Amino acid sequence: MHLYNALTRTIEPFTPHGDAVTVYVCGITPYDTTHLGHAFTYTVFDVLIRYLEHKGLRVRYAQNVTDIDDDILRKGREVGEDWQALGNRWTVHFMQDLQTLNVRPPDYYPRATDVIPEIVASVQQLIAAGVAYESQGSVFFHVDDWPAFGQLSHLPRADMLAIANQRGNRPDDPRKRDPLDFVLWQAQQPGEPAWESPWGPGRPGWHIECSTMSTQFLDTTVDIHGGGGDLIFPHHECEIAQVEPITGQPFVRFWMHAAMVFHDGEKMSKSLGNLVMARDLLKTYTPDALRVYLAMHHYRQSWFYDEGRLQEAAELAAHLGRAVAAPGGMKPLTGEAGEAFAAYPACFEADMENDLDAPKALLALEDLASGILDSAAAGYDVSGAQATLRRLGRVFGLRLDASAPEPRVVEGWAAHLQRFL
Repeated sequence: MHLYNALTRTIEPFTPHGDAVTVYVCGITPYDTTHLGHAFTYTVFDVLIRYLEHKGLRVRYAQNVTDIDDDILRKGREVGEDWQALGNRWTVHFMQDLQTLNVRPPDYYPRATDVIPEIVASVQQLIAAGVAYESQGSVFFHVDDWPAFGQLSHLPRADMLAIANQRGNRPDDPRKRDPLDFVLWQAQQPGEPAWESPWGPGRPGWHIECSTMSTQFLDTTVDIHGGGGDLIFPHHECEIAQVEPITGQPFVRFWMHAAMVFHDGEKMSKSLGNLVMARDLLKTYTPDALRVYLAMHHYRQSWFYDEGRLQEAAELAAHLGRAVAAPGGMKPLTGEAGEAFAAYPACFEADMENDLDAPKALLALEDLASGILDSAAAGYDVSGAQATLRRLGRVFGLRLDASAPEPRVVEGWAAHLQRFL
C-alpha cells in the first residue's frame, strides 16, 4: 500500500513497524457536532482502518475527546452549562452519529481529563529536556530550543505566528519568552476548573493532551497519525515537538490529513456557523447514501457540499443495495462472465492501495453491482459475486441490505458510551 505522508510530502510505501498498525486520530472538541467536515474526517480514517483489516492486518486505534480546553470553557459560559456536562452531552451525540454511520469504534477513546497525571509527567520531562520553562504557574514550550520545529508544516516563522494567533495563541502574553512559544500547562484563571501540578493548580494546554494520549495508549512511535488538514499547524507540529525531545525517536511514521469541506464559499466550521449537520442529512438520506457521498471525494482534495451530488450518492447506494438482494438463478457463472467477477477484488484493492483512492474504488463497486443485476436477470447464480460485493462494501462501512450497523460497531460504541452518560 502507498500513502501520502505529509511529513515528507511524498507518496510512500506503507508497512507497519510492529505486529499491529497503530493509528491515532485527533478527536472532537465536543460541541456543535457532528457536521459534514467531522463526518468526512472520521469516515476517511474508518475506511483506512477497515481496508487495513480487510487485508488481514491488526489495527490498534485510538481517538481522543478534547474535553477540557479554551473552546469548551468558552462554549459552556456562552450557553450557561457546566463544561463537563456540555462535553459529555455532545460526545454522546457524536458517538450516536458515528454509530448510525457504521463507523468502527476506536479501541481506545480517552478524554484529556483521564490522563492529567501523565500530562503533568510529560511536561516535567520537557522541562528536564531543556525545551520548556515555567513562568508564573504556567509552563511553555520554547520553540527556539527545538530547531526541528516546522518540519511538518514547512511554514516560515511569520506565517506560523499568524496561524497560531488565529487558533488560540496569545502572542502578547508577558509570561512568554517568545510570541510563538506555546502553552503546555496553564495556571488556573478565576472560575476555571483546575488540577494540581508542581507549578500550582491549572490545566493542560491543547497540544500536550493529544501527544500524551497517543504515546500512552499506542506507542512512542505511531504508524499513522491523522486528523483534519487544519490541524497540521499548530497542533500536529506542536505534538512532534512535545514527543521527540523526550524519546529521541520519530513520533509518527505517516502523517495523514483529511481535506476541508466547504459550504457557502467558506470552510465549514463552528466559528463561521456554516455547518451542514450529519444528523439533519440522515433525516432524508440513508446512512449508506451519506457514506457513499463522503467516499466519492478523495481524502486529500477539498470539496464543496453539493446536494445534487448527494442525491447521486443516494442512487448509487440504492443500486448497491439492490445488487446484494437480487434473486439469482441456477445457471453457474462460468467463462468470461465468471472471470470478470473474479477480477473485481484486485481492481478494488489496486485503487485503495493507491493512496486510498476511494472514489475510483467506488466505481469498481458500481460496475460489480451492475454486473450482478444483469447476470441475476439472465438467470445466473450470483451468490458468489454478491458475497464479494458485501465484503468490499464493508470497507466503506456500508450496511447494504442490513437493517442496522454491524454488531461490533454497536457493541464498541455502547461500551465507550457508558463513560459519558
